[in-house]
Amino acid sequence: MGGNVRRVEGPLPPVPTAPPPPRVVALGGGHGLSAALRAWRRITRNLTAVVTVADDGGSSGRIRRELPYLPPGDLRMALAALADQGDRTQAMTDLLQHRFGGSGVLAGHSVGNLVLTGLTELYGGDAVRALDELGALLGARGRVLPMAAVPLDLVARVESVDPDDPARHRTIRGQVAIAATPGRVRDIRVMPPDPPVPDAVLDAIATADVVSLGPGSWFTSVLPHLLVPRLRKALETTRARVVVVLNLEPQAGETDGFSPEEHLRVLQAHLGGVALHTVIADAESVVDRHGLLTAVRACGAELVLAPVAEPDGAPRHDPERLSAALASVAGAR
Repeated sequence: MGGNVRRVEGPLPPVPTAPPPPRVVALGGGHGLSAALRAWRRITRNLTAVVTVADDGGSSGRIRRELPYLPPGDLRMALAALADQGDRTQAMTDLLQHRFGGSGVLAGHSVGNLVLTGLTELYGGDAVRALDELGALLGARGRVLPMAAVPLDLVARVESVDPDDPARHRTIRGQVAIAATPGRVRDIRVMPPDPPVPDAVLDAIATADVVSLGPGSWFTSVLPHLLVPRLRKALETTRARVVVVLNLEPQAGETDGFSPEEHLRVLQAHLGGVALHTVIADAESVVDRHGLLTAVRACGAELVLAPVAEPDGAPRHDPERLSAALASVAGAR
């Protein structure tokens, strides 16, 4: 043996290994959920999107009125946010996002909505299998699941805008109608009131390290997850850290005039026994930091103020910046 050989006595020391990426469940719908998924996918592949199924407008509304399947629009958008970014899969993603033009029966439908509905019908109404198959085709970095196994309707109690009768409330049914109706939403519920939830959703929440809510349409995309009894029970019993990402600005028609504190107060009223651990807000979008901190503490949570908006001032979350903020609370960095 040469003189450079070093003898090691006893057991070899353990080889340092990187911690596994966090198991994340992101709840929401529409553009807000897409923003969260584009941030989370930078942190982990153990990612599950649980998507609202209450859309009743546009292509999704037409499909759910004609066929007994879930409205596909928000599910398609979540798949697109998780799709592999290679040239071939991006071309396929672009095709699924494409909407037909013209004025015929296909006008306004996206290709992906029709494909997802077709797969669901092909698999005997099994939307989870259809989503898994389409996700595999897109090389999705994570899994997309519906929050319920049946289409949902949202029913809201909205304040009157009549100055002669300000105490009167109106009952508005349907996601699109609620988003477009003037007047503040006072409360909201889902129909049916106790829909079935896919086992895969409950399993993902039970084993998650982090569950995130928001950003997004507060009453029609974020809160509905807390209104489904089986989902809320799963959120109450999970050991996951629950993180809320606040919107950058109020949403016209749905949360007109809402401050970040008011968003939180509405959320708190719907939490029930769900523990809230962290609230992330854009540092530049918060006017009253003391007021927000007070509202966050009332929820029993910590506040993370970070630059998470697009640097150009557009009211959109920047995936890289939001990813850095999420990683800091998920223990991924």
